[in-house]
Parts: sequence; C-alpha cells; structure tokens
Amino acid sequence: MVATPKLDSISIKATNGPRSNLMLNRRHFSCAVALGAATIGVPRVWAQAKPEKTKIALAVGGKAAFYYLPLTITEQLGYFKAEGLDVEISDFAGGSRALQAVVGGSADVCSGAYEHTINLQAKNQFFQAFVLEGRAPQIAVGVSTKNMPSYSSIADLKGKKIGVSAPGSSTNMVANLVLSRAGLSASDVSYIGVGVAAGALTALRSGQIDAISNTDPVMTMLEQKGDVKIISDTRTLKGTRDVFGGPMPAACLYAPLDFVQKNPNTCQALANAIVRGLKWLQTAGPSDIIRTVPETYLLGDRALYLASFDKVREAIATDGMVPADGPPTALKALASFDPAVKADKIDLAKTFTNDFARRAKDRFKA
Repeated sequence: MVATPKLDSISIKATNGPRSNLMLNRRHFSCAVALGAATIGVPRVWAQAKPEKTKIALAVGGKAAFYYLPLTITEQLGYFKAEGLDVEISDFAGGSRALQAVVGGSADVCSGAYEHTINLQAKNQFFQAFVLEGRAPQIAVGVSTKNMPSYSSIADLKGKKIGVSAPGSSTNMVANLVLSRAGLSASDVSYIGVGVAAGALTALRSGQIDAISNTDPVMTMLEQKGDVKIISDTRTLKGTRDVFGGPMPAACLYAPLDFVQKNPNTCQALANAIVRGLKWLQTAGPSDIIRTVPETYLLGDRALYLASFDKVREAIATDGMVPADGPPTALKALASFDPAVKADKIDLAKTFTNDFARRAKDRFKA
C-alpha cells in the first residue's frame, strides 16, 4: 500500500530522473490537497447541521387539547431528542399565556395559534411561524343547554358569560368572530378563562358560564352528553371554510423573527421533529393514540376521547406547510373585528416561512 502523503512532506524520490520526480511530486501534491480539503470539509458540514441552541424552552397553552396533539406525539415518541434537542415544555392555561412567556423571554418558542403572529405584528412585534401543526382551528362554540334552553340566535349571547381557554387566546378570537357576525363586540359579553381540560367541563356543567368556545376533546364530550348546542364549528376543513371563508392555519411553532434568523439549524431540527410526528399521525390508529398520550389527557373517558380524535383528525396538518391562501384568510378574519389590525399594514411574508417545513417534508417524505 502507498502511504497517504502529508502536506508538509510531499517530495518523493524517483528513479527515472528529475522530470519523473517532478510529475510524481505534482500528482501527490494534488492528492494531498484534495484529501486535506475533504477532511476539513466534513466537520464543517456537520457543524452547519448542528442546532445552534440545543436546550429549548417551549411554551404551550393547553397541551392536553387535540389542537396540540402533534406536539405531544413528537415529545412522547422522542423525536425532539432524535434531532439533538432538549425541549422543556411549559404548559399554560391558554395560548395567550404561552405567548406572554415568549414575549417576556422566559421561553424561546411557542406552540400556539398562527394568528398571534399577525396580532403581534400589529403591535410592531415580529414573530414568525416555521412549521404548521394544524390546518384548521378545531374550535367549536356552543351554548349551555342548561343556562340557555331557549337560545335562538347569536344575539342572545349579549350580556352572557362565555368560557374560553384564556382571554386573548385563539378560542377567544373565534368567539369574537362569531359575535361580530351578529353585530356584537367583545364588550357585549364577559369572557372567562376555563382552560381546555376538566376545568372547562366543570365550568359549563356547573352553570358558571352560559356558552363556551373551546377545543376537543372538551367540546365533543359536552356535545355528546347534551350539555351544549353547537352554533359554530371549525373542527373540520369544511366547517373552517364556512366560518372563515378559506383555509385557516391553526397551531404552529412560532418564535421571534430574530430567533429564527439567528438559529436556523435549531428551527430546522424543531421542524424536522414536528413533521416526523405529523407523518406518524397520518397512519396512527386509535390504539396507537391511546398508548402514546398521557392518561390524564383522556379526561376519564377513552371512548369519547377517541370519538373526538375521529372528529378532528383531518384538521391535523400533514406536512408542516402553511397553505398559501391561509395567512390572507387569517388576516381578513382578524381585521373584521379587531380595529387594531390594519390589513394594509401587515406584511404576511414576515409572519411565516415554509423553508424549514419543506426541507423536513422532503426528508421524511411526509
């Protein structure tokens, strides 16, 4: 075998004269340079792929809801760890609380509603969504059959108490939109934060609230027990189009724009993990879901939990990509009832990017 030449020792003794010696020197010098470049290049490629920040504080509001099922699945199956990330998830009562954690700096990334990126930009704060978890809000609005047995129209909600996951959350946004369609404003009702789990069920059944805007499994459980009458529903793609007039991006991972720009490899790793979780969900059966989610998420009723899953399954994103006509739909909806959101002042291109999700989609064939 011929030993690999070193860059600092490339002279080789030849027996066929100076010309042969020169040719050998040049040949081995070229090989050495190529080998050296390749050796230097390999660690550089790996360095580019390594997350800039491996320990991530992630905030979410109401993790037990199906709205955030992709996040739970990704965490439970170890997909974040597979990407070299140590993700610490803090669960808050609602999306607005989770958002406050990111704005305040105690969390790096938020798993929350896409429309928050628009609301924030209206306040001159730039956040960007980089992987989609839900392609429909999965939020239903229902009135209490106990407190409002004679309900006939949305106008009947004036002066009533409406339960939402947390004031300022996406459940609050959907309720505002429903009210606006009947000429009512947020000031015409009282919003009460009830969370997205057992507390929401108790608040409605005990009569503490007159109506509720919430996600599954809560809404399906209330509906099947006859506790509520559904008056608006975005748990399906058709229902979402009926309410919003187009596709409405829902749960996603978003972060301050400067975080995304400074930590592209970290965002790519997060997107990879979520898209891998989304792909798993496309073929997961009921038993797979039950085995994977924490027992407390079932709210004591496995059958109803699975019935809820069947109802919202199509609302879960398939590949992490934000649909092109989704952001305009969200902007139009927000501007219709929130005077602080000026449609002509919002740069939607800064509210989301599909670059990370597209690469993850290609990698996992999602």
